[in-house]
Amino acid sequence: MVVAYLSAEVGFESRLHTYSGGLGVLAGDHIKSAADVGLDLVAVTLLYRQGYGRQHLDKEGNQSESYSEINPEDFLCDTGIEISLPLDGKVLHSKVWLYKIKGVSTYFLDTRHPENSDEHSTLGNRLYGGDDKTRIRQEYLLGVGGIRALQQLGHNITGLHLNEGHCTFAMLEMLNQGWSREELSGRSLFTTHTPVPAGHDRFSWPDVEEVLGSILPQDCRQLGGEEHCSMSHLGIALAGSVNAVSNLNAWVASSMFEGTHIEPITNGVHHITWTSLPMADVYDLHLPGWREDPTILAHAGKIPDDVLVEGRSRARSILRDLVHASTGVKLESGRLTIGFARRFATYKRANLIFSDVERLREIGAGKIQFVFSGKAHPKDEGGKQLIRDIFTGAEQVADEIPVAFLEDYSMATGLAMTAGVDIWLNNPVRPMEASGTSGMKAAMNGVPNCSILDGWWPEACEHGVNGWGIGESEDDRDDARDVDALYSVLENEVLPTWEEGDERWAHMMRSAICTSARFTGARMISDYRRFYDAFDSV
Repeated sequence: MVVAYLSAEVGFESRLHTYSGGLGVLAGDHIKSAADVGLDLVAVTLLYRQGYGRQHLDKEGNQSESYSEINPEDFLCDTGIEISLPLDGKVLHSKVWLYKIKGVSTYFLDTRHPENSDEHSTLGNRLYGGDDKTRIRQEYLLGVGGIRALQQLGHNITGLHLNEGHCTFAMLEMLNQGWSREELSGRSLFTTHTPVPAGHDRFSWPDVEEVLGSILPQDCRQLGGEEHCSMSHLGIALAGSVNAVSNLNAWVASSMFEGTHIEPITNGVHHITWTSLPMADVYDLHLPGWREDPTILAHAGKIPDDVLVEGRSRARSILRDLVHASTGVKLESGRLTIGFARRFATYKRANLIFSDVERLREIGAGKIQFVFSGKAHPKDEGGKQLIRDIFTGAEQVADEIPVAFLEDYSMATGLAMTAGVDIWLNNPVRPMEASGTSGMKAAMNGVPNCSILDGWWPEACEHGVNGWGIGESEDDRDDARDVDALYSVLENEVLPTWEEGDERWAHMMRSAICTSARFTGARMISDYRRFYDAFDSV
């Protein structure tokens, strides 16, 4: 069995910035978790020489971006293998680079090749950059080129796992190489991650026909949509198995792809990657074996109060030092630190907490402080406005409530924040949050979540025990209702619990850690393995 795992973005480390957010970091965690158990999996993605872009913020919170070149030799090994594909009446050449974790290989396809035209050479410059004509060619390289690269490297593919619709053309290449529809269906798993329309590419059929040519099956329009080619609909129509990334997300996806059974496999995070050093020291001492078997985290009740509080204190101190060095904002050790970090998409409502600054002052003056981080897509003006709103809100409450915004959100920043805050805040418009892996990372570091009951949180939340739910699982957007619920839970439940002292708060932290044992990459990969094992029987 060799499962080919394809993803448009993969996040392994901050400086190899070929990821934009949760989708890519989840892909990296998936690959790491497969490597931990010796799974026969190989992965393919694209090498974006300029990545996703570095975020710059001025004093008003206006975002701009710059693009630093990635030197693949700093991170990857040259396989010496190259592939070529017909494209635009020419030949598209791609180098193949290798990133290896234990026994699992991830291959990066690179269009910076001396024989490519300027147009083809720059195809792989930026993640989610360019227009539809660029994106469709990137996805052609990822899908068709990815399959051919794996075969040229000697991998005999027996199954496909497609991480979203960006990879759908891989299925057409397997049909082109002789797999029957039945074989493709029985050997393919499609993972859908988001109900947000921007996450599902749609291309014009003339563009698809121009790029794919004879690889296209005759009934493609019936499968992918008559008006436009929906990559997700096409992939799901061809795949025998489809999964979403939480129980709630599976319910939402079932309404998007009518007539398709959507299996829920809730995401998990790679526990070794996302446990801070101070907390890893605590676990090494009191939960021996947790690195090899993260279910042992469920026994966090064994950790004494003083040891847990000391470990958390070290993690909190690291974040305070980072915030001061990066922003000049001085956080206070005695205040409740509330963290919010993720992609700045409008449905995530990063500015919700500042909806009524007078009430926020009444609740939190002298008691709370905030750390924010996150990037908006370069073309998302609504997301960029959210950042400006936070800067405005921060200025309005600065005398009573410190607010810091860490520029250029990365994996390293994410670890420092999920480990160093006291509460992880999440207030999306339900049910738009597919999963929310940052909340899992926070729990793994002993940080309770305070969140709308969306994504993974309905499966995990024990209100007042391991965190708090905001609202009553309402599915319509009502910002006034939700911010009132947020202020209420913060004022009447979170802060009183914090003010009870270390003993009460240590109980919350232990409960969060126990919960995280169910949301690890190890559990996630065991769920996926049921599908992978079934590929062998086809």
